[in-house]
Amino acid sequence: MMDAMRQKRTGRPPHVVVVGGGFGGLSAVRELARAGARVTIVDHNPYTTFQPLLYQVATAAMAAGDVTYPLRAFAAKYPTVRVHPAGLGKLLLDQKQVQLTDGAVLDYDYLVMGTGVSTNWLSIEGAEKNALPLYSVRDAKALRQRLQTCLEETAMGKRPTTHVVVVGGGATGVEIAGSMAELRMRTIPLTYPEIRPEQTSITLVERFDYVLAPYKPHLRDAAARDLREREVRLRLGATVASVEPDAVVLSDGTRLHSDVTVWALGVTAPKEIADCGLPQGKGGRVVVTERLNLSEHPEVFVVGDLALPPEPLPQLAQPAIQMGRHAGRQIVAAATGRPTVPFHYRDPGIMAIVGRFAAVVQLPNGFTFRGLPAWLAWIFLHVAYLLGGRNRTSVLVNFFWRYFGPRRSRASVAE
Repeated sequence: MMDAMRQKRTGRPPHVVVVGGGFGGLSAVRELARAGARVTIVDHNPYTTFQPLLYQVATAAMAAGDVTYPLRAFAAKYPTVRVHPAGLGKLLLDQKQVQLTDGAVLDYDYLVMGTGVSTNWLSIEGAEKNALPLYSVRDAKALRQRLQTCLEETAMGKRPTTHVVVVGGGATGVEIAGSMAELRMRTIPLTYPEIRPEQTSITLVERFDYVLAPYKPHLRDAAARDLREREVRLRLGATVASVEPDAVVLSDGTRLHSDVTVWALGVTAPKEIADCGLPQGKGGRVVVTERLNLSEHPEVFVVGDLALPPEPLPQLAQPAIQMGRHAGRQIVAAATGRPTVPFHYRDPGIMAIVGRFAAVVQLPNGFTFRGLPAWLAWIFLHVAYLLGGRNRTSVLVNFFWRYFGPRRSRASVAE
């Protein structure tokens, strides 16, 4: 395949620049590297992040290193792959060049855009200033630090309460609310005995009358019951009007006191995408063909959360992984003179975890299950997709030590 991919003009394999080291980008890199293409990974971080487990970092169940993996360690597995740590500056589509924030300019034969998306504050007053998102390792560390500071101040009598309000009842909101609720019930009474139960609370705000909108009604109800069993206060059918430094204000005028506000609602394309001359649609996502490339620049592919194909897909890990693989294969096909084909998503199902022994799974054939089997399936599937044997082992040990080990195993929320 490597010989077949050599260009007549240069005698070398085509150069592919992959912007973004997430699920989609790295899936594309694997396909390209196996075919012998020269690949440069561009990302402003020198590591890739396993975003589904960021809430575990935010609640100190895991260290940041457990959910990150060095891009150079990934690239070292493939002799034709290089890493360039820098941010995206500008695209010169007609010249087939990528300008980076460090001043470098990369020429490409094919380009894969997989930058992911960023937090969408939905133009809600005070949200960006007073709420904490959960989309990166930096976000998770900031949330953990804020939670720790509030708990310390409450224990020392410098702050009357540590009330948490989570905005958004999707999978991220449910998982962070459930994790914080178990922290409140199992860990805080041991590590902060000075704090009375009424001084802390977890509230989840969701605009629908149910949580986990993509799931079947009985799974939504089960997740809501599991949250209530963990003493999470659910404010369903409520929309947020504004976010203040110490409160979340609902559209009906209700003011929920909040010492820590977590924003788990909405994503949008990064600001730099608007400056790149790419066709954008809903949420700033880049409009692509059924082959996942641009209609006017077929050598440019867009994958993951950033892509908006004719049939929109959920912004989850599995679609990104499959889109990345498809883009890599189509570039190999184009470079070797074979026709490209449309992308077809193979839905493996969806799942969300609420807490210990509580999760829900919905398969594409309509079969559903919850409870301990779903919880175990969630854990092992997420561990399987982690990069690096050390990360897999560490995460698996952390999960089972946290839930099956001695109750005093979490010495501090800042561990």
